[in-house]
Amino acid sequence: SSLPPALDFAKAEAEICAKWAEEGTFKTQDKLGKERGDEEFTFYDGPPFATGLPHYGHILAGTIKDVVTRYAVMSGKHVERRAGWDCHGLPVEYEIDQKLNITHRDQVLEMGIDKYNETCRSIVTRYTKEWESTITRLGRWIDFENDYKTMDATFMETVWWVFRQLFDKNLVYQGYKVMPFSMACATPLSNFEAGLNYKDVRDPAVVVNFPLKDDEDVAFVAWTTTPWTLPSNIALCVHPTMEYVKIQDTKTGNKYILSKGRLPQLYPIMNNKKKWKPDKAAEHFEVLEKYVGTDLVGKKYKPIFDFFADTPASGEYFRVLSDNYVTDDAGTGIVHQAPAFGEDDYRVCLAHGVIYKGQDLPCPVDDNGVFTKEVPPVKGMNVKDADDILIKLIKESGRLVQKDNLDHSYPFCWRSDTPLIYKAVPSWFIKVEEIREKIVANNNKTYWVPNQVKEGRFHNWLVDARDWAVSRNRFWGTPIPIWASEDMSEVVCIGSIDELAELSGVRVDDLHRETVDKIEIPSKKNPGTVLRRVDEVFDCWFESGSMPYAQQHYPFENKERFEKGFPADFIAEGLDQTRGWFYTLMVLATALFDEPAFKNLIVNGLVLAGDGKKMSKRLKNYPDPNLVISKYGADALRLYLINSPVVRAESLKFQESGVLGVVKEVFLPLYNAFRFFLQNVERWEEKGVKFLPSVDKVKATTNPTDVWISAAAQGLIKYVKEEMAAYRLYTVMPALVKFVTQLTNWYVRLNRDRLKGLEGEDAEAEAETGLQVLYDVLLDVTMLMAPFTPFITEYFYQELRKMQPSYKERENDGGSSNPVNGGAGKSDSVHFLPLPAYDESRLNEDAVKAMEALQAIVELGRNAREKRNISLRTPLKSVVVVLRNPSQVVIDGVTGPLKTYILSELNAWDFQVVSKENEHEWVKLSLTPDFKILGKKLGKNMKAAKATITGLTHDEAVAALEKGSLEVEGVAIDTKSEVVAKLSFSKEGEHWEATPSQEGDIVVAIDCTQDEAILTAGKSRELINHVQQLRKAAGLDLKDVVEVFFEEEEGITSTEDAVAMNVSLFETKFKGNVPLPKKFAPSWSVPLRSDNVEVGGSKVIVSICRPALAVKDGLNGSVGMFLSTVDPASVEAGATLSCTVDGTSCTAKEGEDFWVSSAAMVKDTKKVSWL
Repeated sequence: SSLPPALDFAKAEAEICAKWAEEGTFKTQDKLGKERGDEEFTFYDGPPFATGLPHYGHILAGTIKDVVTRYAVMSGKHVERRAGWDCHGLPVEYEIDQKLNITHRDQVLEMGIDKYNETCRSIVTRYTKEWESTITRLGRWIDFENDYKTMDATFMETVWWVFRQLFDKNLVYQGYKVMPFSMACATPLSNFEAGLNYKDVRDPAVVVNFPLKDDEDVAFVAWTTTPWTLPSNIALCVHPTMEYVKIQDTKTGNKYILSKGRLPQLYPIMNNKKKWKPDKAAEHFEVLEKYVGTDLVGKKYKPIFDFFADTPASGEYFRVLSDNYVTDDAGTGIVHQAPAFGEDDYRVCLAHGVIYKGQDLPCPVDDNGVFTKEVPPVKGMNVKDADDILIKLIKESGRLVQKDNLDHSYPFCWRSDTPLIYKAVPSWFIKVEEIREKIVANNNKTYWVPNQVKEGRFHNWLVDARDWAVSRNRFWGTPIPIWASEDMSEVVCIGSIDELAELSGVRVDDLHRETVDKIEIPSKKNPGTVLRRVDEVFDCWFESGSMPYAQQHYPFENKERFEKGFPADFIAEGLDQTRGWFYTLMVLATALFDEPAFKNLIVNGLVLAGDGKKMSKRLKNYPDPNLVISKYGADALRLYLINSPVVRAESLKFQESGVLGVVKEVFLPLYNAFRFFLQNVERWEEKGVKFLPSVDKVKATTNPTDVWISAAAQGLIKYVKEEMAAYRLYTVMPALVKFVTQLTNWYVRLNRDRLKGLEGEDAEAEAETGLQVLYDVLLDVTMLMAPFTPFITEYFYQELRKMQPSYKERENDGGSSNPVNGGAGKSDSVHFLPLPAYDESRLNEDAVKAMEALQAIVELGRNAREKRNISLRTPLKSVVVVLRNPSQVVIDGVTGPLKTYILSELNAWDFQVVSKENEHEWVKLSLTPDFKILGKKLGKNMKAAKATITGLTHDEAVAALEKGSLEVEGVAIDTKSEVVAKLSFSKEGEHWEATPSQEGDIVVAIDCTQDEAILTAGKSRELINHVQQLRKAAGLDLKDVVEVFFEEEEGITSTEDAVAMNVSLFETKFKGNVPLPKKFAPSWSVPLRSDNVEVGGSKVIVSICRPALAVKDGLNGSVGMFLSTVDPASVEAGATLSCTVDGTSCTAKEGEDFWVSSAAMVKDTKKVSWL
């Protein structure tokens, strides 16, 4: 064949990649769709950050996106596939802060926002070339030339427009809210960001006393895991209806008030049910008084620290409040309140008038999580580092009751990987709670794969969604377009560059802070004064949520085009985006248009390292994606990822061996089958006729395996189209892989000799029919798999297209022009073609079922052979099969047209299917109860029922199944659904070996009798196998003819005896050249390969030799020398050859003086009796 015996898949892919780039194949595909006026299919690509290199998570999501969009294009849709880049926000700033050693926002202001932002800008596109290289090599077609960036002025202007729409709808407000706060990034995070990165940590847990103002001998006790918040304590909170007690500690005499249900916090022995008895209470404490929570409300206590005891607002501080959020599942049932650092604390203190909106709170912690001068003992320390010093001070003041550690799950910053704190910050909010019901309703309009993520995780997040803080106190981002007076009494929201120019008189072409912060807008309310822009920028999640509009610069450009394609037909990202991009898309689309942003969504799971841990650059616990691609190829990586649980939103532990497995189990067998097909087409064409694909010939075939593989291929096309319409990659991929196995392991193997032209009376016509079917299936599968594995399918297509009559139309740019329908020869790429349509007339369920039965019989028969250790080369006398309730179609198939295949595959001489009347002679039918169903139904009678059901004879079991019911212990049992029926082999005789199917519906028995005829046939198969191995080692093609000779040890003739008893088998296999003992080889015979092998346990030297003329004994030496130079292929039967030797003319006649082969000579001269 013109194809190499072994294909370097990765190298071939790299060449195809280069060809696509050189010929602009992706652009041509896009152009052809536009020319045809294909219907638009809208796809949004969530923008990644290019500050790092792509990892397996990006590769997985990218592959899913590429598969679906390629599939859409080949289904007659036009898909704009535009790359986008997330440029703003924490990921970039955090990296710059590390690089410039910035720890405080004042340092940024000192260096200048312009310089800081310029440094940010310089790294944003650092890795875009590497991204482009990896993504392109992966086979993903996406437009990098026409990409969008969130830092483009056009993108930012649309973000302003989006915010303006929300502002005009009264969905924007400024508030003071306790929010998750990143100390490392000095900015608040939204609730969904805070949920992205939880870790298990150990924190100090302390119980502290708060003496009553009017009775300092009695103290409230409160528990906290954040001792650093105690300097800011201004209240305590109890549950209004919970029961509280005043106790006196027996050992110390101290008096405490706490929840009755939380006494075990102070006396842990109470948790030990074995050791604790109520009468032991007196040993530890005495209950002096009982209250409900409301009895305690209003009581004043002595502050733990006096840092805020004398502030103007402190008159309402240091008293007991009540709220239902207090629980008795941990702590003491009394919660300390620091409203600057707790969402509930802030709400409760506000509700009880301890603090007021707009009033400054006790908040002695700056934006970097460092204590200010308001708390002198820990000034300049990070809050987490200050815990130990504060606990020491509390202990010294006699206020520490208990100190312990708590292991719990705690939120960390998703970008800096540092602990978050909760901190009150002024922020701009979107009123998500106001439109929450609409968001939930819009989510219900969308289709998710898998659905449980939509209805579970995402739905639950939406129904509890809080108002969204969209502002960040940072620098590198889209500035919030609000200009306001100093006292916020006059506020203007800007929605475009034109509007800003109109109101300020300044026109800009960049919207970053360094440009717009300088711009002032004259006040309309107070002439002579100006409005200045507020300090904050947008959270980058607001930008990515605006991406559908901003990438098209809507509504300033592409208005009609955007509106026509919204909502998007398809998006895809990882499970982590349920609280990220999926959420922000849904919120903004609902707020703007009361629509979802997308119709269909595939959620992928996480790709973990092989050990199940998160992939980590630091730990280097995963192989470099580029190395994996260069080793095994992108198709193998793509198929490994999308044929895994990860496309069902489950996790995948990445194993490099899995990628290698795809190469070995899918691509190598497929390539070998493809190469075998081409070899046989070339062999078939040697007679001077060109192979022309013909669907009519495929439809006309009656060969049962042809009908089956053709039906299976059409069924696959139908199935893939149905499942892809539902975006179920997780069902499509196994079906494709299974079909490849059916094609390579079954169809090609069963038809090897037929395709080689070695089978049937009209062998070449049979070969052509088989090749027509194989071509048709290979072309269909190539087109069908093109969206999934774009490289190997392109490689196959470039060979398959040459056989099509339309191949010649590719000249003069015909290969890159419309129409492409039916142009599976003309078109320059498989990716220009439409997906194959399935042919209803070729769907054949009967053929598929019969073939399934054949495969089950063959596999069970082989298993029975293995049990007795009988080599597949040793024939079996007979194979007997029992099928439980088979259809007539299956019986007719396996006993009719498929019988020869079963005999061949099992190397058996006889095959029979046992009739229903005779089943009892071979098998026993056993029934067992289905315990899951009957356990509930029969209860305590189950044991007796089991004995009755399992004790039925074969005939009784058959009768019970046929009747459909069985009465056991007075209860009617449905034998169709409530019992399990299985066949087992029961015939007596040592020479039988049997294997039942796992389901118990098939039993295959083999006759293991080994007589002389069986053994010699086995040896013959061994010899044939050795010869084929020698041919392979010599690099011979199918058409190459050889002579075979063997040499046995002195006095041993077992190989010759085997050949003698199976001459017809060898004549068929070796085109008449029956293997001969070495003594019959001419002295000039040229060995191509020889090997010392075992045949039936005996040592034999087997040689394959170049064909040579054989001469009769005693022929003149010079004439013999002349004949040794003649090519047997040039001599016709009965021909006379003439030559002159030393001036003397000599003649020699074929069939008398010499023969075209040693086998012909031995046969004619009767040198052996068996030939």
